[in-house]
Amino acid sequence: MSRTRSRTFAVDQACAAAVEPARAAAEAIARPGEVGEHLGFEAEGERVVTHYFACLDRAYRGWRWAVTVARASRARNVTVSETALLPGTDALLPPAWVPWSERLLPGDLGVGDLLPTSDDDDRLAPGYTATDDDSDQQMIFEYGLGRARVLSAVGRDRAVHRWHAGDSGPHTPLAHAAPAQCSTCGFYWPLAGSLRLGFGVCANEFAPDDGKVVSADHGCGAHSEAVATPQGGVEHAVPILDDLGYDLMEEGAPEAGSVAASDGEEGSEPLGHS
Repeated sequence: MSRTRSRTFAVDQACAAAVEPARAAAEAIARPGEVGEHLGFEAEGERVVTHYFACLDRAYRGWRWAVTVARASRARNVTVSETALLPGTDALLPPAWVPWSERLLPGDLGVGDLLPTSDDDDRLAPGYTATDDDSDQQMIFEYGLGRARVLSAVGRDRAVHRWHAGDSGPHTPLAHAAPAQCSTCGFYWPLAGSLRLGFGVCANEFAPDDGKVVSADHGCGAHSEAVATPQGGVEHAVPILDDLGYDLMEEGAPEAGSVAASDGEEGSEPLGHS
């Protein structure tokens, strides 16, 4: 098994001796008094050396200024190539960045928010997929030692009205801002029996109604087919034309900017213009 070894370069003496030009370059971008002692140098390539200086900024403890100097072939002058602030071995670093989809917690979704799902989301399956254990047929029988009383038609109708008019129905700000109804969502699990066509259970852990009965015409931004909307300005807005309202105007009334009609001119009944 072969091992890849990093190439080592000979230290250019002119670049290694350019400590003061490197310090001046670091002080040019740092605030006064934040460039500390010289910590050493490292050969980065042929006639390329990086000098390190301590950073005295209390907000960047453990960091160091790195100034790379270089010299052209057969040239005597050393020039500054790059200046940066780099973390050292004991520097305080921020935590690793985590994508928003992994930071999201149940209950974070609000009115108007969209939560797109990826094509390989393991919580969703194609609509033509059918298995025996996914059957939601009514399997409760009240024979023998069953329940003494069950829900009547009146109790069912009252529950239907209460659910449809409540927070899990279609008349909420969350449902109005949703991209589509729950009946078209992959996380919508229809109820069994006579309520199947109108109600189901939300099975999306990030949705505000997870584990609750929702109406088929309810909705939220965690719809399985929601897509991210492009960020656009006013120039991308679609103009809205109000063709339902009308203004009352008097027949023969002067238009804006024209000479006013005489006081003796008789007006007619107001007419409605759509």
